[in-house]
Amino acid sequence: MTVRILRIVAPSLLLLHFLTHFSPINGSQLVELYLYNSIPCLAIIVIALAPRISDPLSKPLLITAISLWLFGSVLASTASYYSLPEVNSLISNTSYLLFYPCAVIALPRLINSSRKSTVLEIFDASIVGLGLGVLGTTFALKPVLPHFGGKLSDALFALTFPVCDLILISITIATIASHGWSKRSLVVFAGVLAFTCTDFFFLWQHLNGNYSFGSIVDDGWLLGLLLLAESTWHPGKDEESATSVNPIFIALSVFLSATLLALIAIKPGYFPTFILFPAVSTLMLAFIRMTIALKQARNIGHERILARTDELTGLPNRRRLISEIESFVGKDGSLLLLDLDGFKPVNDLYGHTTGDKVLQQVSRRFARALPSGALLARLGGDEFGVLIEGAYEHSMDIALALRATLSYPFDIDSQQINIDVSIGVAENTGSPDLLRRADDAMYRAKREGLGVCRL
Repeated sequence: MTVRILRIVAPSLLLLHFLTHFSPINGSQLVELYLYNSIPCLAIIVIALAPRISDPLSKPLLITAISLWLFGSVLASTASYYSLPEVNSLISNTSYLLFYPCAVIALPRLINSSRKSTVLEIFDASIVGLGLGVLGTTFALKPVLPHFGGKLSDALFALTFPVCDLILISITIATIASHGWSKRSLVVFAGVLAFTCTDFFFLWQHLNGNYSFGSIVDDGWLLGLLLLAESTWHPGKDEESATSVNPIFIALSVFLSATLLALIAIKPGYFPTFILFPAVSTLMLAFIRMTIALKQARNIGHERILARTDELTGLPNRRRLISEIESFVGKDGSLLLLDLDGFKPVNDLYGHTTGDKVLQQVSRRFARALPSGALLARLGGDEFGVLIEGAYEHSMDIALALRATLSYPFDIDSQQINIDVSIGVAENTGSPDLLRRADDAMYRAKREGLGVCRL
């Protein structure tokens, strides 16, 4: 009941503050210091009392973000009525700015608590936001500067906020695109949009010399904060999915930054040097992003290799052999399937460690006996497969050579171990039953003690 009242009181106070712009008390200390700053306080309480969200960090981070913004607001509004040191402006702007890192982490987690935004998604959205910020900084900062009394720090802050808004809204849109719309994501998006529009309108008013403390535009920030607070009371979406920022936008942002930096080098003074920061930042993030992507690609490649490689022997595994057989259609050649004879007693008498060593030595002997281009694979247990291109007549010679490699014992931990092998040979006729025919031949060779059998 108390929370429902607070959720009504907070927007009611915002409406009241809006109406004061049309009353004689507009701009008074009571309105702009106490009433104005009480609204984000209520927003913080509304978030704190919201139902438990499955993600444990989203609420604390959002509370921290709004608290930092509130601190900056209190300092800024207090400075309007009391004579405070100039450093107060720097502290308040910094506090406003610290709102964004917390929001960047909190909002994606709030939109979908089952899947957190990855570092790469944040990188991608930041690159896009900074790239757009480069364009805005290029054409806006120079004319903005005179409207801030020539103070570069204030002008930079004024443009940094819209850039941060672009990053925040890019991440929000990317998260919503990944997970789909919900009541919560809709309210979050509305809050971020209100914040972004207010910052841009604030900048536009400064450009035209129309901004004054306590104007209607200030209510836009409060609206954004209240919407973010209200979003915590709406259901989110919990399904898993993953869609990142469109790489085209990333490429355009990087291209834009690189182009502007090149133009600065070619034509010094033609473009404002202020764009160096967002442009260089964009390229640095893009470089880091590329480095991470390359590392991921290598890891994926390594994982694919592992998925097609036998861990014990380092040979291709059954999956790899079957894949090669599928592409073997129409080629001259044959498939040999090999099954070790007398291997089970080795494991029973000497243990699996010794058995593994035998398999490793067997694989090395087989590899040395095979011609160049032949594919030797371990199918599992004590079974091997060999795929050979070339005349079918040579397959018997190769099979006999493979048997000959096992004619002398293995010396494992001072133990003399003898192993034999049964081999089935099947000609590649283009039919899809190559593996089955080789398997039948191998079992016939084993059953009848033939050593080598071909079908």
